[in-house]
Amino acid sequence: MTENTIQWSEDRGIVTLTFDDPTQAVNTMNAGYTASMDAVLARLAEMGEALTGVVLTSAKKTFFAGGDLRDLLAAGPEDAQRLTDFTHHAKAQLRRLETLGVPVVAAINGSALGGGLELALACHHRILLDAPGIRVGLPEVTLGLLPGGGGVVRTVRMLGLDTALSKVLLPGTAHSPAAALEFGLVDELVSAPEDLAAAARAWIEANPGARQPWDTEDTIPGGSAYDPVVEATLTARTAALRARHNGAPMPAPAGILSAAVESTQVPFDTASAVETRYFVELATGRISKNIIQGTFFDLQTVKSGKNRPSGHPAHTAHTVAVLGAGMMGAGIALSAALSGMEVRLKDVDLAGAERGKAYAERALRKQVAAGKRTEADAAAVLARIKPTGETADLAGADLVIEAVFEDPDLKAKVFGEVLGMVAPDALLASNTSTLPISGLAKAVDRPEDFIGLHFFSPVERMDLVEIVVGEQTSDATLAKAFDVVRQLRKTPIVVGDGRGFFTSRVILTRLLEAAAMLAEGIAPASIEQASVQAGYPVGTLALLDEVTMTLPRSIRGHFREEAERTGTPWLEHPGDTVLATMIDQAGRPSRAAGAGCYEYIDGRRAGLWPGLEELFGPSHPAEDLTELMDRLLFAEALDTARCLESGLLRSTADANVGSILGIGYPTWTGGAAQFVAGYPGGISAFVARARELAAKYGPRFEPPKSLLEQAAVSADA
Repeated sequence: MTENTIQWSEDRGIVTLTFDDPTQAVNTMNAGYTASMDAVLARLAEMGEALTGVVLTSAKKTFFAGGDLRDLLAAGPEDAQRLTDFTHHAKAQLRRLETLGVPVVAAINGSALGGGLELALACHHRILLDAPGIRVGLPEVTLGLLPGGGGVVRTVRMLGLDTALSKVLLPGTAHSPAAALEFGLVDELVSAPEDLAAAARAWIEANPGARQPWDTEDTIPGGSAYDPVVEATLTARTAALRARHNGAPMPAPAGILSAAVESTQVPFDTASAVETRYFVELATGRISKNIIQGTFFDLQTVKSGKNRPSGHPAHTAHTVAVLGAGMMGAGIALSAALSGMEVRLKDVDLAGAERGKAYAERALRKQVAAGKRTEADAAAVLARIKPTGETADLAGADLVIEAVFEDPDLKAKVFGEVLGMVAPDALLASNTSTLPISGLAKAVDRPEDFIGLHFFSPVERMDLVEIVVGEQTSDATLAKAFDVVRQLRKTPIVVGDGRGFFTSRVILTRLLEAAAMLAEGIAPASIEQASVQAGYPVGTLALLDEVTMTLPRSIRGHFREEAERTGTPWLEHPGDTVLATMIDQAGRPSRAAGAGCYEYIDGRRAGLWPGLEELFGPSHPAEDLTELMDRLLFAEALDTARCLESGLLRSTADANVGSILGIGYPTWTGGAAQFVAGYPGGISAFVARARELAAKYGPRFEPPKSLLEQAAVSADA
């Protein structure tokens, strides 16, 4: 029998409840679920002494996916009471379940993340299928939320405050079955799906009087927040949390810490109410909505292939010829080998190619030392990389990825050398980060098969790839490239052609804005503090050193040439002069050169260079860091809007995912496009603030026509 989303079956007093929402691919904690759970709980109560145990399992590949993020995305501050009532009701159901008076077992047949694990935590025993890909955990913090279905309260009471915070709640880690068993998130593993039911029945029969530990003696393993030993660690934990986010607006970790600590000081039911209060505050706030949109829904949209042309068969690459064995080429080779491709890594000579393979060997050795890979697996990956200095060794390759220096003539030369050897229908890709693909495609006789695949360094760790479509790139080639990027287990965004594409172009606006601040006499330390406090992973001057000042200067020069050639207005930027001064006068272009905005000792940053003040005049601390933060955030958001308006970007999903994964746009914003859409007060307020900045700092902050039109529509509505 089925109660809407929950199937019911009974065998000798043991009832198995199987979650199976017919309207969704996964089970979620929505209105249909709560209605179904009310019905089955009533039936269980009616059974009386005939009921001897309950098993929870799932008919879907995943056990349970948790709360419905679409519902949470739609919940604003005005919905706080409604969400509070819903959360209280769902949690009351879990309390009824764990206090039925009979043993309740979670037979977890697939991943249980978020609310799915919270369901399992309300059971007296958790049995997990030990299979590849299955994960359990409470990842809510990564979405700007906290576990609102009892996850904070129950993990603290099961594992203790320290373990619950450090292993489960604050990192939001999705744990493997073995790891979850090791620190007590689950109680038992089975190796086959058919063993779950038998193991659950056996435990129920052996533990007829099972009760939750907090319903026998409500004590916290390791002590409550009142315990002197625990209390002594809280100040350090709070400071570490603040340091981790550098003051950026990330309220979820602080909410989790507060809820966890407060939950140890009150009885279980009161603790549950405390957890709900923090959950609703986060769920109805702006930041969680930004994060959910950018890092979940937009990421799903991008990965699902919305921008992949339809009507073309799925493509799998088998042998890739990587041209150039420098750091980028070596990283691409390693990523390809990790995905199962055979790799031919070519450089000007065998020695250069072998150095590229040695890079892969070092990276794999670190993974083995960290326990992330076995020796045998690492050896198998490494064996797929064949270094060579001979063009003939590339025969039959069905994918070519060029990764040589950013010189159009050199790129044309290496393609010319190999085209006669690789497969006649091989996908031809350049890893350029700035050079227009349409121009590079002129060097090959199959421009329709030519495309840009812009990887990010270090390739084996960076998830994003920009797929750059040239003027003559065919839809079939784009479809192939999309499939190849997914085969490499990376996230593809599709962008139009043009110097700098999306990521390199947009990050340039932030680098120039920081340079302009130097020219205004703002203290370099204030610029860096504003950067990290805005949520960027590193200071913008530090980033300027990393990318080298010659790169943005070169891109700006090409932009100027293009403007002169086409007769379009050219807008000077005060940051241009700063770059020229640092390169030509000071001779401090980059970290790689050993000197930039920072000083370096043995390649490591050793503090900001004191000479900046001599070059650009006496500096003064910023009176308002918020002003500097806005300048950095708005510079990139406005140029992203221009990219969308021009068609360089095909969707806001690409904009958000690309800006977060590619240029480190702060996660709390949900991405550069979502920063505009989710700005407090709406798009009209964003436009008004942009115009304020334009009045102070120049027309580079003027909002584009598309934003003005959206603001006008918003005002009319």
